[in-house]
Amino acid sequence: MTRAPDRLAVYNEKRDFERTAEPAGKLGPARGGRRFIVQKHAASRLHYDFRLEWEGVLLSWAVTKGPSPDPGEKRLAVRTEDHPLSYGDFEGTIPKGQYGGGTVMLWDDGTWAPQEDFADGLEAGKIKITLQGERMRGGWALVRMRPRRREKRENWLLIKERDDYAEETPDALTAPEAFSVKTGRRMGEIADGVEPSKKTAARAETDAPKRSRKRPAFRKPQLATLVAEAPDGEEWLHETKFDGYRCLAALGKGGTRLFTRSGKDWSEKFAPLAEAFAPLPCDAALIDGEVMAAKIEGSAFSSLQKALKQGGGLVFFAFDLLSIDGEDLTGTPQLERRERLARLLSGLPQDGPLRLTEHVIGHGPQIFAAACDSGAEGIISKRVDAPYRGARSRSWLKVKCTRRQEFVVVGYSPSDKKGRPFASLLIASHEGDRLRYKGRVGTGFSGEVMDDLARRWHARKTAPLDDVPGDVTRDARWVRPELVAEVEFTEFTADGYVRHGAFLGLREDKAAEDVKLEAPREVEMDTEIGGIRISSAERKVFPEAGCTKGDVARHYERVGARMMALMSHRPLSLFRCPSGIEGQCFFQKHDSGGMPDELSRVSIAESDGEDAEYLYATRLESLIAAAQMGSIEFHIWGAKVDRLERPDRLVFDLDPDEGLGFSQLREAAFEVRDRLGDLGLTSGAIVTGGKGVHVWLPLRRTRGWDSVKLFAKTFAHVMEAREPDRYVATMSKSKRKGRIFIDYLRNERGATAIAPYSLRARPGAPVAVPVHWDELRKLDAANVFRMSDMAARLKKDCPALALQEDLQVLSNGVIEKLQGWAES
Repeated sequence: MTRAPDRLAVYNEKRDFERTAEPAGKLGPARGGRRFIVQKHAASRLHYDFRLEWEGVLLSWAVTKGPSPDPGEKRLAVRTEDHPLSYGDFEGTIPKGQYGGGTVMLWDDGTWAPQEDFADGLEAGKIKITLQGERMRGGWALVRMRPRRREKRENWLLIKERDDYAEETPDALTAPEAFSVKTGRRMGEIADGVEPSKKTAARAETDAPKRSRKRPAFRKPQLATLVAEAPDGEEWLHETKFDGYRCLAALGKGGTRLFTRSGKDWSEKFAPLAEAFAPLPCDAALIDGEVMAAKIEGSAFSSLQKALKQGGGLVFFAFDLLSIDGEDLTGTPQLERRERLARLLSGLPQDGPLRLTEHVIGHGPQIFAAACDSGAEGIISKRVDAPYRGARSRSWLKVKCTRRQEFVVVGYSPSDKKGRPFASLLIASHEGDRLRYKGRVGTGFSGEVMDDLARRWHARKTAPLDDVPGDVTRDARWVRPELVAEVEFTEFTADGYVRHGAFLGLREDKAAEDVKLEAPREVEMDTEIGGIRISSAERKVFPEAGCTKGDVARHYERVGARMMALMSHRPLSLFRCPSGIEGQCFFQKHDSGGMPDELSRVSIAESDGEDAEYLYATRLESLIAAAQMGSIEFHIWGAKVDRLERPDRLVFDLDPDEGLGFSQLREAAFEVRDRLGDLGLTSGAIVTGGKGVHVWLPLRRTRGWDSVKLFAKTFAHVMEAREPDRYVATMSKSKRKGRIFIDYLRNERGATAIAPYSLRARPGAPVAVPVHWDELRKLDAANVFRMSDMAARLKKDCPALALQEDLQVLSNGVIEKLQGWAES
């Protein structure tokens, strides 16, 4: 590799700087900046120069047809010599006869962020990055092509990733008439030497993309519950507790609006943040965060008060994403929202006005101790699997290093010193439906702050509360209980008054009537089940049945050994309901981070060619650990991880129309069994815990997915052809009326079916259970089995285990016989 000081040698050798206005090549500071630019370059052949700031230079590629937002378009990008950082501002004409002679326009400008280790990717020839420019946005990849024989140039491909910024029109970015993002000039105007003007600058502004989606409305933010100790365990993530103003940023059509926690529009007050959100690659979003002063002198809160008063710099620390481009994320787990937010903010400068907060998973007590040692106010701990709720909840906890509280200012004690408007503030808080006196605060005031307070309050003749001690009342002056003061103190006295209180500032974002004392609550104790720690074990998951999260974990401890015998080493889709079945529920098949180590991972190539990490279970603890993360249902592939392309399980899901009774479904299951028997195949039955029945059979791993799916599809259509009034083999709801859908689609790659002995997220906590055929004939529904039935059930033999020993083959003879049925 070329030594850093020589990286611009080729650039300098190619140019005569007495003839060209291009900047001379000087190595810039390797400061870790991540600017990217694209210059439209009308040289001997029009192309677009794509450049990334890296280690003090601009890595450069010449993209012959320009960037394409169509993921199906792979644009040739020829690697060229590194350019100096100063080249990122060059716009003009390179004289004819000089290297690259022609007109150069600054076509795009923004920031980039690596999706993977950039240095490794550059060396390996596969770079994945996220761009936040005025024209190029979202995920992009640069892939180096294998060199041809005697080929000297380094050819790469520039490819758009499939995301919200992908388009089907290959030249959607380059076809419209382009204006410089720097000066607003057209290529012809740059070539003619037209000087930038207000008129051309206005073009640059109007050419920049505007957000077109409706701006999200304010919604109540989630609040944290005060506790005495930090929670431990990997199910919690921890952030520094900021000492600023809570703020929700709403992005969308009409610009960004900034709201306080109570819903006040403080966009003007937070004016220094007006453009901080402009680079984000989205059309609309609602972001939760905290506003702080950019420069901290003394306490963080007083620094913020000063910045707001004097127009100083502000920083928005973002920590949650509630919605993006119309998608409501409040029902998704905390960690997934966090990851979406990180992707949205990726590429922003680390020291800019919009920043992502840092977090640590696990080790709560140690994180809290470190925060206090560093002088922080405390930490906020959040459950990684919890949804977002617009209320105070125990899935967000705050642990404070010092005693701090908001109080209502109800009066003051006059000062005997000339020029001082008061000696101390009299403070109170709401308890029940009345104000209670909480003592005096006599320190923390500068002369300027005292004067400001005296101008803000409104005097009244009588006390707004009735429990003030006589010695205080004697000299007190009363004010309307409107102002909210942030106070730091050492403790409450035996009488309930603050001791050694110090004024930190006014809380203009909180209403006086909302100020109440916060007493630390106990963190819920964890319960250990099967060697796995279960937090919030008493949380109701099935309210109607009275079953808790602990009950779910105990169910999987009870049935785990039998489940593992039937479903181990199969890729999973988990159906998770972190707040119970009446809350937000969702499927999860990928490991997006935060899932327990008891679940194993396997990398699987998906239909788009990308690899993804899937989860699978190998032992009883896998199931219990998944239950700890709010998993209720387990859905399994028809193949195991050691031979993913060879299914060993075939399932027909019999799904009845709403008007049909279980007796009709039961008879259909017997008929499917008999027709499979006519082919020489032995099958079993599983009542799903819902309304359907699965007829299934184990297979030898001799055929691939296409063959197995084709067999299942043909069988389903044969059943429909024989009795079209009873069966249907298509998904269309309109064609199911009065009939039973034979769902054969469970037998394609990536599809899943409910695992035997899995709970179902339905009222009553039903369980999917394998049954003997003679037992099925006596059942009245597919959801008759409950958690409470499992202890007795496990004492009996399991028909699925016995059937699993009889691996069957979809032989040529079986397939030919079925084909004969289809043709007859």
